[in-house]
Amino acid sequence: MSRKRKIFDIEMPPVADMSVGKTPDRVLEKRRGPMAAAISENADALRGRQSVEEAIRAENDALAHELVRLRSEGLVTERIPLDQIFADKLTRDRAAGPDADLEELKTSIREVGLSNPVRLERREGQGYELIQGMRRLTAYRSLLAETGEETYATIPAAISDPAAASESYRQMVDENLIRKDISFAEMGSLAMAYANDTANECSDVDKAVAALFKSASYTKRSYIRAFASLLMMLEKSLNHANAIPRNVGVELKRKLDANPGLVSKVASALGAIPERSAEDEVAILRGFLTGGAGASPASKTAKPASAPRKAKTTFQISRPDGIAKCSASNGRIDLQFDLDFTRLDRGKLETAVAQLIKTLKDD
Repeated sequence: MSRKRKIFDIEMPPVADMSVGKTPDRVLEKRRGPMAAAISENADALRGRQSVEEAIRAENDALAHELVRLRSEGLVTERIPLDQIFADKLTRDRAAGPDADLEELKTSIREVGLSNPVRLERREGQGYELIQGMRRLTAYRSLLAETGEETYATIPAAISDPAAASESYRQMVDENLIRKDISFAEMGSLAMAYANDTANECSDVDKAVAALFKSASYTKRSYIRAFASLLMMLEKSLNHANAIPRNVGVELKRKLDANPGLVSKVASALGAIPERSAEDEVAILRGFLTGGAGASPASKTAKPASAPRKAKTTFQISRPDGIAKCSASNGRIDLQFDLDFTRLDRGKLETAVAQLIKTLKDD
């Protein structure tokens, strides 16, 4: 008996459509082993990492350019060694001599640090030129000499690229105009120095005042011009120009303009007392305003409007709720603290003051 053969119908693609010797991609994907998969995943990870690194480099480049820009504009604070700072470029608008308030500034720096950095410009070669902050720099140098502590060997500073002398003068002047104790004589002296500096191309004192003190009112600029003129007439004869009150200086300048021959008389009266005090000098100048030939210090009857500064002690007391500032002089004590003393109970305030006086006298 013969066996029957079973025939199965199998649909085969046309021979032309079959890729001889080539396995379809889908078959390869199914057959890809674990090593191939790991290599593919590693390649993807490397491509992702490279993309992240390129983004980080681009961000760092942008930050570096921004830092360079901020530094060039003096908006980045750095600590600069004191021995690298010079003050030769500008004639300072602050008269030389003892500063009665320097100890107060030093106390503040010791206790709370420097809140406002000095401003410097890069010098040609090495070092930096001081533009703003002569008192702060002086305080740091004094603290370093007194204590020897390294913290005072460098000072916080904002550094900018060198600017024209006229711009540097303006920066210094605008900062110091807010000081209440800067005298008209100091400002007039600075205007004279500015006019005499050939780098500024300004040989006229009036124009120098206009250029330097743009922020000041017209009236204030007129006072500065008057003092500059007075200094040019009497500069060699004056020992205490900074003590001259505004009204005395302005009126005396007008009188000397009207009577030029009076200049030599004023100079002679001042020269007759070479060891005079600031109070004596102001009294002599006042004498010429009243029609006399200058009052003798021994015969003056009116109290000068501006007396020399009295010695005083200043200090600060740090508390958890703030800093108390105190200034004490002969017969007077001033206390500044963030407290509305008018709202305190009067009896409590009187008791506190009485106890303070008793404690001080008992000592």
